[in-house]
Amino acid sequence: MFSISKLLSTSYRAITASSAALLLSGIMISSAGAADIATTYNNSCAACHDSGALNAIKKGDNAKWQQLIKQKSMPTLIKSVKGGMPQMPAGGLCDKCSDDDYRKLIEYMSK
Repeated sequence: MFSISKLLSTSYRAITASSAALLLSGIMISSAGAADIATTYNNSCAACHDSGALNAIKKGDNAKWQQLIKQKSMPTLIKSVKGGMPQMPAGGLCDKCSDDDYRKLIEYMSK
């Protein structure tokens, strides 16, 4: 009986430690992703979206971003960014961004 209790206790500690490690690594990856999006924003979007140049919606103007997202839908906005618009080059100056990156950038700018 003692060896079963000891085995269960050891297994419980191992599972708890593994779960904690997974949770922390997820947090670190999430933080790294947020930092990458901020860097990508600064390198490709900030030139217009910080100042509102060429009528770009400014970063942080949540009301205007939410109105645009509601009006066009996120998939349509992503398609517009990828294809470009008269005032914005295709890809929004981010040639390595995926659709998910564009979504995250739009969400980042809306906050």
